[in-house]
Amino acid sequence: MLKERLQRPTSSELEILRVLWARGPSTVREVHEALSEKKDLGYTTVLKLLQIMTAKGTVRRDEGQRAHVYEACQPATETKRQLVGDVLQRVFEGSASELMIHALEGRRTSRKELEELRRMLDEYERRTR
Repeated sequence: MLKERLQRPTSSELEILRVLWARGPSTVREVHEALSEKKDLGYTTVLKLLQIMTAKGTVRRDEGQRAHVYEACQPATETKRQLVGDVLQRVFEGSASELMIHALEGRRTSRKELEELRRMLDEYERRTR
């Protein structure tokens, strides 16, 4: 079975997805209020973005209530997995180790975070044996 190709969300669309993943199904007003805490976006801009995202298949709209309720079509983990997979293939020619090294070299990584990465790699290795 072929996986449906993810239409890469823009940065604004990702912000909306983060709100929907955190809050669950939400109205335009609720998404707008959550985004307004960090960024100055107009209500109509949020509405238009949600309409575009509905057309792309990134979110779905429940029209059963007076105010339309939007929810993400995929869980955060699946969207992130697809986005990383896309970057992995397009930029790093499928090399997970190259992606990891570039990600780590591009910023300061704490000892605690490195230990967590080692633990996660060990756990991944145990699961895939």
